[in-house]
Amino acid sequence: MWESENHSVGFGAGDYGNGVPPSAKHALNTHGFDLRGNSWHVATDIPSDLLVKVEGVNFHLHKYPLLSRSGKMNRCIYESRGSDLNNKLVFDDLPGGSEAFELAAKFCYGIAVDLTAANISGLRCAAEYLEMTEDLEEGNLIFKTEAFLSYVVLSSWRDSIVVLKSCEKLSPWAENLQIVRRCSESIAWKACANPKGIRWAYTGKPTKVCSPKWNDLKDSSPSRNHQLVPPDWWFEDVSILRIDHFVRVITAIKVKGMRFELIGSSIMHYSSKWLPGSVTDTTNASDEGSSSATSHSSGGSNSWRGGLHMIVAGNKEDRSTIQAKDQRMIIESLISIIPPQKDCVSCSFLLKLLRMANMLEVSPALVTELEKRVGMQFEQATLVDLLIPSYSKSDTTYDVDLIQRLLEHFLVQEQIEISSPGRQSFADKHMYDGSQRGVIPNAKMRVARLVDSYLTEVARDRNLSLTKFQVLAEALPESARTCDDGLYRAIDSYLKAHPTLTEHERKRLCRVMDCQKLSIDACMHAAQNERLPLRVVVQVLFSEQVKISNAVSNSSLKEASDSQFQPSVTNRKTLLEATPQSFQEGWAAAKKDINTLKFELETVKNKYVELQTEMERLQRQFEKVNNKQKQSSGWSSGWKKLSKLTTKMSTLETTENESHHPTIEEHTKKVHRRWRNSIS
Repeated sequence: MWESENHSVGFGAGDYGNGVPPSAKHALNTHGFDLRGNSWHVATDIPSDLLVKVEGVNFHLHKYPLLSRSGKMNRCIYESRGSDLNNKLVFDDLPGGSEAFELAAKFCYGIAVDLTAANISGLRCAAEYLEMTEDLEEGNLIFKTEAFLSYVVLSSWRDSIVVLKSCEKLSPWAENLQIVRRCSESIAWKACANPKGIRWAYTGKPTKVCSPKWNDLKDSSPSRNHQLVPPDWWFEDVSILRIDHFVRVITAIKVKGMRFELIGSSIMHYSSKWLPGSVTDTTNASDEGSSSATSHSSGGSNSWRGGLHMIVAGNKEDRSTIQAKDQRMIIESLISIIPPQKDCVSCSFLLKLLRMANMLEVSPALVTELEKRVGMQFEQATLVDLLIPSYSKSDTTYDVDLIQRLLEHFLVQEQIEISSPGRQSFADKHMYDGSQRGVIPNAKMRVARLVDSYLTEVARDRNLSLTKFQVLAEALPESARTCDDGLYRAIDSYLKAHPTLTEHERKRLCRVMDCQKLSIDACMHAAQNERLPLRVVVQVLFSEQVKISNAVSNSSLKEASDSQFQPSVTNRKTLLEATPQSFQEGWAAAKKDINTLKFELETVKNKYVELQTEMERLQRQFEKVNNKQKQSSGWSSGWKKLSKLTTKMSTLETTENESHHPTIEEHTKKVHRRWRNSIS
């Protein structure tokens, strides 16, 4: 326990001797108390006539000094007169125990008592229990202890901490006597003070070991010699308090107007002492917490300890149950005092607190409140923090339902911030931060990447159902993902861990992914992935072809625009000369591939133009034939009949010539004759 910053105050009953007759004083002259075994004896010649037993310790005393100052003892002796218990009193419920009663008895005998921060709370409660009021004698023990508390303890930072720590085993007396409230208020006022004006000692304050140099003695102004005090100077001292007293102090600090960031940091510091593992990068937190609680509680400490390791290391079931209850009380209290402002504590701390809350079965209302707090700053979480084991009866290794609820709380909070623009964060308002830094991903994009990583991790669990995977993957809107590579990786992991899925289930699983949002590398991997359905592979190939065509067209447009600006050529040459050889070779190979693709594209375009020209020529010929058929008249049909008749007549003449062999002249006359007849 700390020593008091002030000297201990010594006083005795002899200072206020108006109520004790001189003869009685002389008769009760003593040189102090002697401890013989387990009993205290007054060093005086007068034999003892009263035995007081407190917590197994016997006090052989005299009635008159005690009855003149204690109303309770006076009443107990009066009520037990005439019985065998007239000379014996038992006070097993006396606050402060045998140590406090020893000091009270010495005060009654007029022996000087040293009041310190370590014994004042127990002695004040014992004086109240024994009813040592001003009605019996002026300057009684209640008045003395109350004056010491008000004028000495409450004016000192360390004494206030020590007294509040000693009140842990004095409930409910310390609470009813307002000792806890007054010490909490005193600590809160000093914690909220301007660090520049702090001159008192605190834990962790650097001390000068070596003597000051001669140059330092030249200027001895307070502003030069006074070292800067950090804003968190009070964290270490307050962290030794029990959780209920810590809550009282933090509540009083809130009322005083302390910044919520400092309050949140103090809660995280306290948690690192009493809940090892709740805050990242805390080395030997359990050892420091237990040692600080032990070293600072020599006068009035109890068996309170912090740390989840106590639950695991407990040998007896009842001890483990008690420690679990203590841990549950700490977590519930910390949840209730976390400031409502966003970012007052880290998201990692909230998730680790949520993990412990689920493990220790904290009140469902507080768990729900904690889940909402996590949802407010879910974009700050990491994958390690989200891998919370499932402590319920679920078959899955990790609590996927919990992450689903956290994601829902995040989306609700995002909707609230969108409806009230004044509450949006700076990163979400300013999506563009200059040409050099590019686009800043908003909260939904960060959460989308986080969820994809989480799905990739939990997809290896064979007990994870397809419905849970699909619901969690589709919880975010499509605009949250600009690239579905992470989602494809999660789907591939799920297909590896679940080889017995049917074709319908595989298609249903791949439906959560947009093939058009896959990168070229992901498309190349998916095209060779035998676990994907054939339809998905076709979609991926088509998407890849579209992306290559877009890349070629964009590169051609870029080169066309670069050709218009000749000065940029020299800059490009100098840039390529300054780049490594490997980068230049890679760029040359990529440029060669692009030129090849451009040549193939130009060939296809030329073929397309040739086919289109040929088709137009055939179309014109077809139209000409149709026009000729439409323009034919009745004369043309008549001439067609004449041609047919002539052909028929020539055939008949040929047959006649073969039988009669006429001359050429006769044949000509017959033909003309028939021609005239046919015309007529």
